[in-house]
Amino acid sequence: MIRSPNLLWRCVVGMSALVGGTAMAAPNALPPDELPAAVQTALKRAQLPADALVAYIIELGPPGPPRGLPRLTHRAQQPVNPASLMKLYTTGAALELLGPAWTWPTPVLTTGQVVDGVLQGDLILQGRGDPTLVIERLWLLLREVRQRGIHEVRGDIVLDGSAFVLNGADAGDPADFDGERFRPYNVRPDALLLNHKSVTLRFVPEPSRGVARVSTDVNLAGVQIDSAVPMVSGPCGDWRGSLKPAFDDPGRIRLTGLYPVSCGEKTWPVAYAEPGSYNVRLIAEAWHEVGGQLAGSVRNGPAPVAAQPLFEATSPPLAAVVRDINKFSNNVMAQQLFLSLGLLPADAAPPLAAGSTAEAARERVRALVRARAGCPDGELSIDNGSGLSRQSRSSARCLGAWLQALWASPVMPELMSSLPLTGIDGTTRRPGRDWGAALGRAHLKTGSLRDAMGLAGYVLGQSGRRYAFVAIVNHPGAGAARPVLDALVQWAAEDNGR
Repeated sequence: MIRSPNLLWRCVVGMSALVGGTAMAAPNALPPDELPAAVQTALKRAQLPADALVAYIIELGPPGPPRGLPRLTHRAQQPVNPASLMKLYTTGAALELLGPAWTWPTPVLTTGQVVDGVLQGDLILQGRGDPTLVIERLWLLLREVRQRGIHEVRGDIVLDGSAFVLNGADAGDPADFDGERFRPYNVRPDALLLNHKSVTLRFVPEPSRGVARVSTDVNLAGVQIDSAVPMVSGPCGDWRGSLKPAFDDPGRIRLTGLYPVSCGEKTWPVAYAEPGSYNVRLIAEAWHEVGGQLAGSVRNGPAPVAAQPLFEATSPPLAAVVRDINKFSNNVMAQQLFLSLGLLPADAAPPLAAGSTAEAARERVRALVRARAGCPDGELSIDNGSGLSRQSRSSARCLGAWLQALWASPVMPELMSSLPLTGIDGTTRRPGRDWGAALGRAHLKTGSLRDAMGLAGYVLGQSGRRYAFVAIVNHPGAGAARPVLDALVQWAAEDNGR
């Protein structure tokens, strides 16, 4: 009689392999919930219990249902907070529903006639969710207005961000998540999102003057920014804290401390203190900088029904945007993409939820994942699509099944190439991080919150086999979990029988 369940499992797998059964195990497969020795060691060193980890690793094959047992499954049905791994649901669903070549339009409209370069009415910018309207693209848009013969606007410049309908928690304060309202990752989505509603400060030391010169990537109407800050000798260290910034005044960005000369040149992106007025302030300055004149004012508001199209600015293709989102885990862009899914025509996806772009997006992603990956409702809970949330949940099995479904999809190359290549680029490129056998052999999305850390994507084993890989740690000590996840990735890559 076989008394050990692990030994029994190995016997079943071995018999299946011998008789050509369907329950084929991958190389070095482990019994359910058993972890590789190196992972167990890493857990002990990190002082993390084994039940803090959920994991699911399965070999990928031709399209169709999985033909074999998972190579590793550990508490794989338990829903946990996936942190930024949630972006895999958002970006995968967007590629499936919209296609890699899809682009965001930003219509530019007018009221009134243009006479001798003067628009006798309003100029309207109508946002449709484009996450890429940074200052360079905004400058080109306004230059296009000038090139179409409009040098002066006698009416107003109207900024229409009404396409996104956000209610309740979806329309909360930037400080709601972690109290860090000046961190750019906490900027709230906006159908007309300009330059991510942030200002990037650049510090250039001038030793001869004893100061660091301060410049910004954008100018905001009515906002003063200190042009220099005194320097001090010593190590760079916490240079941001040394500057003693005061960002809470919408009319001024102040730096009351000192800048360490040893830091050299640095940049510091900061979310603007008054996000509701950011677009108005930015457009007022940018229109002036391209040589435009304005008799009225810049204001937020809906586009008049009678407005006529002038032209449309077009974003880069979705594949390029997905690459930026996943390589660098951009939360604001992910939320913009997620909400854009709620704007799809009713015949392109499940019907819209009345009055909520966010809920419409949730239902469309849930429905697609349910149909393609078969995830039970209890194993997936979607909040804002970026993973910057305490409410998001996914099981490792559900995310693994979604990665398998995407592997069989025509958009697989675009999704896979958007994921960081271990140790080579994106968020996996960290000095001193030891990827071992997995260096350059895995495309993995990273995820990290205060109590959560994870990796998910695709691992190419040394045998030539490729695996869908999901590993997530939820624990107050999750910040120490990186060696645990790295050990599991290395084990997945070392599948050549050693």
